[in-house]
Amino acid sequence: MQTQIIEINGKSLTIDLIHYVATHNDVKVTISEEVKKKIAKSRELVEKKVENQEVVYGLTTGFGEFKNKTISKEQTEELQKNLIISHSIGTGEAFKEEIIRAATLVRANSLVNGFSGIRLSTIEAMLDIINHNVYAYVPSKGSVGASGDLAPLSHLVACRMGYGEAYKGGKRIDSKIYLQEIGLSPLVLSSKEGLALNNGTSFMAGISALNLYKAEKLIKLSDIAYSMTLEACMGTVTACDHKVHDCRPHNGQIRTAENVRRLCNSSEIMESHKNCGRVQDSYSLRCTPQVHGAVKDSYNHVKSVIVTEINSTTDNPLVFPDDDQVISAGNFHGEPIALVMDFLGIAISELANISDRRIFKMLSPHLSEGLPAFLIDEDKGGLNNGLMIAQYTTAALLAENKVLAHPASVDSIPTSADQEDHVSMGMTSSNKATQILSNVEDVLSVELMCAAQALDYKAPNAPGIGSKEAYKTVREKLSHLDNDRVLYKDLEITKELLSDIITNVEKRIGEIQI
Repeated sequence: MQTQIIEINGKSLTIDLIHYVATHNDVKVTISEEVKKKIAKSRELVEKKVENQEVVYGLTTGFGEFKNKTISKEQTEELQKNLIISHSIGTGEAFKEEIIRAATLVRANSLVNGFSGIRLSTIEAMLDIINHNVYAYVPSKGSVGASGDLAPLSHLVACRMGYGEAYKGGKRIDSKIYLQEIGLSPLVLSSKEGLALNNGTSFMAGISALNLYKAEKLIKLSDIAYSMTLEACMGTVTACDHKVHDCRPHNGQIRTAENVRRLCNSSEIMESHKNCGRVQDSYSLRCTPQVHGAVKDSYNHVKSVIVTEINSTTDNPLVFPDDDQVISAGNFHGEPIALVMDFLGIAISELANISDRRIFKMLSPHLSEGLPAFLIDEDKGGLNNGLMIAQYTTAALLAENKVLAHPASVDSIPTSADQEDHVSMGMTSSNKATQILSNVEDVLSVELMCAAQALDYKAPNAPGIGSKEAYKTVREKLSHLDNDRVLYKDLEITKELLSDIITNVEKRIGEIQI
C-alpha cells in the first residue's frame, strides 16, 4: 500500500483532511519547506531570551500562580518536563485513536506557523505519533478548555517523551518500552517547548473537526430520509416550491427545498394522489425545509469558526521574532469552540427531533395515510408488533439529547489560584456534541429503516429518483419485515449503509447541498 504524503503549512488544513489523517494509517505528515525558516527564526529568539535570562513567562518563570518564580537557564529542560508530567492527570474513558491523530495534526499545524518558539525537530517528533501510528493513552476528561487542553495534550506529549502510556494490541503499556520497540528515541524538551505543546485548543479543535465531518453526513441523510417519509406518508412536495423559499431566502432553507425537489423528482407515488383533497401536510412534513435549513445554516457557521481555529496559533506566550517580542496573551482560550460546539449539538439534535415525529407518523395508522399499524401487514398485526418499539428507541435518544444539548459554555469554574478565573468548558462542549451526533445517527437510521418498509406498501408506484435510490440501497441488504425478528440487527445493517446511501443518491441526482 502506497503511503500518502500530506504537507502542513499552518494555513491550509481542512475538515476533510483532518478526517482522512485521523482514519487512515497509511499517511505520512510532513512540514512545508516554506515555514521552516519561520520556525527557526522564532526558536532563535526564544533561545536568546533564555540565554540573557530575560523575564519571560514560561521561559524563565514558572507557570500560572508560579509566574513570579524565576527559573535559571540550567533548569529549563526540567521545567518543561515537569510541566508535562505534572499536567498528565486526566481521567475517564480513553480517547479513540482517530481523536489522538486528529489532535496531533491540529497541534502540529498550529506550531508550524512559527509563533510558538519550538524547534522544528520537536514538531517532527510529535508528528511521529501519526507517522508511526502511535496510539497514545489519553483520558477524555480533565480539560476545562482555558489554557487549552492542558491534561489531554500533556498525556499526548508525555507518551512521546516516554513517560506516559500507549496502546499495543489493545492493551496499555509503558510508552518508553513502546517507543523502544518501534525504534523511536524519547523526546527531550527544551525551553518553552512543553508550554508550546500543551497550551492550546488542539484536542477540542480536532474533535470538533471530526464532529463536523459526521454532521455533514447526517445533514445529507436527513434530507434523504425526509423525502422517503414524505412519499411514504402521501405527502406533497408543494411546500418545497422555490417560490415559497425565495420569499424567505435563508440559504439552508432554499437548499433543502431544492434537494427535496430533486430527490422526489418523477415520483409515481406523488403523481398518484396529485389531486387529493388534503390541503396541507402536518408540520413534520411541511416545515422540514425550514427546520433542516436552519440546521444547515448553523452548521456552516460552526464550520467557518472551526476552520479558522485549526489554522491558528493557540498557545502562550507567542513569539514575534521580527519585533523581538514575546507576548503573553490568551489564544489558548477555547471560547470560540465551546460556543459553536454547543450550537452544533443543539442544531443537530433538531434533526432527530423532527425525524422522530416523521417516524411516529409512519407507525401510526391514524396519521400515516393508509399505512398499516407499526408497518406490519394488517393480517399479521397483533401477533406481530412490527416496528412499534423502533420509536421507543428514538424517543429515548431524543430524551438523552435534550440533556446533552444544555450548553457547557455557560459555565466557568476558576482554576490555578484564580489565575485562570474564566474557563470555556470547550472540551465538554465538544464531547457532548460527539454523543449527540451518535444519537442522531441512530435516529435517522431508524427513519430510513421505517421509510423503506413503508415504501414497500406503495408498490407498484415508485418513489422519486433520489428516494428510490436510497430505498434500493437499503433493500439490497435489509429485507422487508414480514414477521417479527430481532430488530437491533436491522438497525445495525442500516447504519452500515449510511455512506452508501449518500454516495448512491448523489450519483443519481447530484450533490445534496448543505
